[in-house]
Amino acid sequence: MTVDRRTVLIGVAGLAGCSTVEPAGTSEPVAVRRQPGVVTAPHPETEYVAFDVTAPDRAGLAAALEALSSPATGTTVTVAAGASLFDGRYGIERPRRLTPMPSFRGDAPDPRWCHGDLLVQIGADTRDRISAALAVPRPGLKPRWRLAGTHRERNPFGFTEGAGNPDTTDPAVMDRCVWVQPGDDEPAWCVGGTYQVVRLIRLDRAGWDAQPARSQERVIGRHKDSGVPLGRDAVDDVVEFAADPDGAIIPLDAHIRRAYPHTGRERPILRRGHAYRLAGTDAGQIFVCFQRDVELGFTTVQRRLAGEALERFLRPFGGGYYFVLPAGGDFPGQTMLAG
Repeated sequence: MTVDRRTVLIGVAGLAGCSTVEPAGTSEPVAVRRQPGVVTAPHPETEYVAFDVTAPDRAGLAAALEALSSPATGTTVTVAAGASLFDGRYGIERPRRLTPMPSFRGDAPDPRWCHGDLLVQIGADTRDRISAALAVPRPGLKPRWRLAGTHRERNPFGFTEGAGNPDTTDPAVMDRCVWVQPGDDEPAWCVGGTYQVVRLIRLDRAGWDAQPARSQERVIGRHKDSGVPLGRDAVDDVVEFAADPDGAIIPLDAHIRRAYPHTGRERPILRRGHAYRLAGTDAGQIFVCFQRDVELGFTTVQRRLAGEALERFLRPFGGGYYFVLPAGGDFPGQTMLAG
């Protein structure tokens, strides 16, 4: 695998890199560069490292961003900013919908595992390559939290990972769901970025594994072996919950029923999942999602999940809200600092 720093035309390749848009009042297209690691398929190994910035000024921040975004051989690096980076130290206009991640029902946040001025996502086929990338000195940055995960076809609960995601090969869908667009109520520098949510979730594997497969399927709302929604024929079938008002087929508190009522009022989110394991029995999921609007995306979905049957097996303890920086200029974030 080669270093992934190039950009490609979305209209040609169908993947995130660079696309052209026409600003209002002109026929001249403007190139919008986007970081890798968002709509591209996840690597088998991914590590998330949050940093607090100690650089005294914009020049120091620029140097830190450039160092963070320089990938080692065989890695894909994605850099995002947390709400705390926009506290006035550097005079940068904050993305409108970027806030510290709030606590939701059932959360037990540990400050040692939350937030951060910057977040770097490093993906590779092997963990050795990630370790080599993280060994490079990065002045102006203080590590805050770090967690490695492995991406598999099935999540730690044994169900298909990413079922029901929007089509990442369709540029129009990704523009609608994931990437901030010209004309959005955002600072101009945000075009080509996206909101990233990271949730660190301990899983009660013992309690889950004690449940019969049929009970697990009713908690999720999908068949465990195929990922097909209960009562449907294909993984991506749209479930008409109105035809099952009492939850006879898919229970009223099933995960997919709470998460995706198909009202059409909110944009879908692009979900990624990675299994992690720390010492002893501390194991779980790094849940990640990308969206054009975090309030209409993850936050709305998470509020609907309050009281779902899956809730008793989840112990969220960390993570944060971040904004994936556009890739314009010599390094991600350069356009942010130009204002």
